Amino acid sequence: MALNLNKNLKLYYSIREVAKMFGVNESTLRYWEQEFPYLKPKTSGPSKIRQYQERDIEQIRLIHNLVKVRGFKLAAAKKIINSNRDGADRKAEVLTRLIDIRDDLQTLKRQMDFLE
Repeated sequence: MALNLNKNLKLYYSIREVAKMFGVNESTLRYWEQEFPYLKPKTSGPSKIRQYQERDIEQIRLIHNLVKVRGFKLAAAKKIINSNRDGADRKAEVLTRLIDIRDDLQTLKRQMDFLE
């Protein structure tokens, strides 16, 4: 069996790690958990430490795309997600891919400029 280097080996992420991924405050994530009922990270222990899984991070990516990137208010983001869940997911995925491609192209341009 071949080793899959692209597979993410981490199962759980802390609230601090997830907040850093998206450039938001931890309090923003806690607020989104209250506003979007399907965003429920696993909690453990008596202190209720949040443990985000990949599915939670995908939900946050969708919310982040609608609220922070595209500028929708929370009520509008909820409406979009509830009315067209698949379309909103696909748009968020496409936007993420385009941002990654842009970053790769900018890195390539810097490398080419360095060689000149």
